[in-house]
Amino acid sequence: MNPKSVNKVILKYFVTLSLFSLFFLSASSIASEKIEVKGIRYWSSPDYTRVVVDLSGPFEFSTNRISNPDRIYFDLKNTTIAKEVRKGFPVGDGILREIRAGQFNSDTVRVVLDLEKIADFNAFILDNPVRLVIDVYGTKKMNRPEATIIKRRIVIDPGHGGHDPGAIGPGGLYEKDIVLDIALKLKEILLADPLNEVFLTRETDIFISLEERTAIANNKNADLFVSIHANASPRREAKGIETYLLNWTNDEEAMRVAARENAISLKRMREIHRQMDILETIKSDLLRQNKRDESIKLAHYIQKSMVSTLNNGYEDIVDRGVKQALFFVLFGARMPSILVEVSFISNPEEEGLLSKESYRIQIAKAIAMGLNTYMNSTPTIQKVAGL
Repeated sequence: MNPKSVNKVILKYFVTLSLFSLFFLSASSIASEKIEVKGIRYWSSPDYTRVVVDLSGPFEFSTNRISNPDRIYFDLKNTTIAKEVRKGFPVGDGILREIRAGQFNSDTVRVVLDLEKIADFNAFILDNPVRLVIDVYGTKKMNRPEATIIKRRIVIDPGHGGHDPGAIGPGGLYEKDIVLDIALKLKEILLADPLNEVFLTRETDIFISLEERTAIANNKNADLFVSIHANASPRREAKGIETYLLNWTNDEEAMRVAARENAISLKRMREIHRQMDILETIKSDLLRQNKRDESIKLAHYIQKSMVSTLNNGYEDIVDRGVKQALFFVLFGARMPSILVEVSFISNPEEEGLLSKESYRIQIAKAIAMGLNTYMNSTPTIQKVAGL
C-alpha cells in the first residue's frame, strides 16, 4: 500500500471510530443535550500543525476536503459554539492559511482549515476532556538551523504537572514532582554529549495537555520522544519497572496503566479497545505510520538499561518488561516514542526509593544509557549526528 493509500485508510479509521460511537452514546443521550464548542487551539511549524477543538461532551463528526479554494472542513454534530470562542485564527505557516469556526446550522458547528499546501491530515477524538485533534502535515521536512545540523534531537516529557499531580504515594509523594526531577537530571546527562539536543515538554510545575506534549515533539522535529511516569496500582505490593509503546492490547494491567495516564476510566479504556479490535487492517496501517518497529527497539534498550543499572545498586528490582497500550500522549508522534514507568509510587518501598535523589539519578543515567545505545545502533540517527 502506498503512503497516500495508508493515510486515507488512517483517516477513514479515525472517522470510523467516531461514527461507531467511540464513547458509546445512545442516540437518545446524543439528542438530549447540545454539546458546546468551548475553544480552539493550535501549534504550528513549517511541516506540521496540530489543531485541537475543545468540547463540553461526546460528539460525532464528519469531514470533507474541497477545492477552489483548497480547504478541509469538519462538521461537529449536535453542537453549538460558545459566544466567547474566537472564530478565526490566521496561521500562515505554509500549511494552513487560516482556521475558521462557526455555527453552520442549528445543530452543527463547522470548523474549516483553509489550506496553503499539505501532504495529508489525520483526525481523532480524545476524552476527558473531550476534544477533536487534527494533525496536518506539510509537504516539506523542516530544515534545522545550520548551528544544530549535527544534533540528535530528543524530547523528554515529564508526565502530569500543575493541577494534575499524577499518582500520589502512601507517604504523600507526588508523581509530577518525581518525574520532573528525573527529566531535568536526564536532560543534564544527555547534554554532556555535544551531539545531543534536548527539549523538555515542561521544566517547571505546570500543566500541559497530552495533545500539546506530542505537538511539541512533532514541532521540534524530534528524533526521539520519551515520556516519563511513575506507576501506581491498587495493589500496594505491585512493584517494578516497565516500558510501553503505542499499540493495542488485551492485557488488563496494561489497559489499567494507560487509563490512569490518559485520565479516563478503565471501563472507557476497555470500550475503546473493543471498538479497535474490529479494525485489524486499519490498525496495522496506523502502526506503520507510528514507527512501531523503532519504538519497540528503543523500548527494549531503555528497559534493559534501567533494570540492569538499578539492579547493580538496589535489591529486588522487578523487570516487568516491554508492553504496549493506547497512551494518548503517544498518539500522532512522528518519531520513535515510548513511555517509561520508572517504579511504583504506590508501593511504600519503591516510594521510599523514588524519594531519594541518588535513586532518581540512577534512573536518569539508565534512561540516558538506553537512549545512547539505541542512537548508536540506528543508522538514521547516526547520519543526522554526522557519525
